[in-house]
Amino acid sequence: MTANRSRAARLVALAAVVTLAVTACSGGGRDKATATDTAAGANAAGSSGYTIAMITHETPGDTFWDKIKAGAQQAAKDTGVTLKYSNDPDATKQAVLIQNAIDSKVSGIATTLVTQKALAGSVKAAKDAGIPLVGFNSGIDQYKQLGALMYFGSDENLAGTTAGKRIQAAGAKHPLCVIQAQGSVALEARCAGVKSVLSATENINVNGADDSAVVSTLQAKLAQDKSIDYIVTLGAPIAVDALKAMDQAGSGAKLVTFDLNQEAAQDIQDGKIEFSIDQQPYVQGYMAVTSLYLYLKNGNDIGGGNAVLTGPSFVDKTNIATILPFTKNNTR
Repeated sequence: MTANRSRAARLVALAAVVTLAVTACSGGGRDKATATDTAAGANAAGSSGYTIAMITHETPGDTFWDKIKAGAQQAAKDTGVTLKYSNDPDATKQAVLIQNAIDSKVSGIATTLVTQKALAGSVKAAKDAGIPLVGFNSGIDQYKQLGALMYFGSDENLAGTTAGKRIQAAGAKHPLCVIQAQGSVALEARCAGVKSVLSATENINVNGADDSAVVSTLQAKLAQDKSIDYIVTLGAPIAVDALKAMDQAGSGAKLVTFDLNQEAAQDIQDGKIEFSIDQQPYVQGYMAVTSLYLYLKNGNDIGGGNAVLTGPSFVDKTNIATILPFTKNNTR
């Protein structure tokens, strides 16, 4: 082969590699898809031969989980995995869902680990059955003890502490931290982080499954205690409820939130919410599925024995213009 022909062959090969790379990286901003959808450049669902069960403690109607599912569905499409999603906010029922996945002999399991005691038995059962299991979103301090191979999520203690420092610098004296799911280790950790910086932080429990109840509970608290100068909500839908309560109570408090949805992102742009501490749930869903695919296919391990952090990441007036469009796609 001549030098010119050899060089031409190398250029053709390089072009093929670049084309493949572009195809592999182009899917992150797609709209929500189902596990059985196919698209140009994507594998057909099930083509890898792997079935992965994703089990969460999702409360029906909470838009946060739309992003988790969007990321998981995109990962399933990209890797040719068949994805089975199920959820129950009751920890004992979530444990049953994990056991059901084990009994159906799935290839791998990705699950939130929100309540260690209730889930320990089913996580051990997966390990005993030889089914790889990864944790995500909740349980960063418990996943190793429970036996999960990997973990993808935010360090909620760090996130809470970081939020506390930021509102302290802005002049906060008496924050109210709103917990929408009592007993959740992740939510408790967020409020504990804020309180570690601002000792006057007060927690309040609300029923996150009932927006009207959240509004009335917060309205009553804010009307009763005018010294509350910051409200820290732990989910975007709760932030939207808090704005209604603040208006009804005539509260002059400022509002910050954890997590994002399109409405909360718009409220940040409009100056109604000071900032959000984002844990990037789309990335959590995507990486949970992808990590299991890579483990099953190649024995790959991600994180070097440590949790892979997807947050905290601040969203405020300095970057909301960039991020707002992605919230419409459920990718941020």
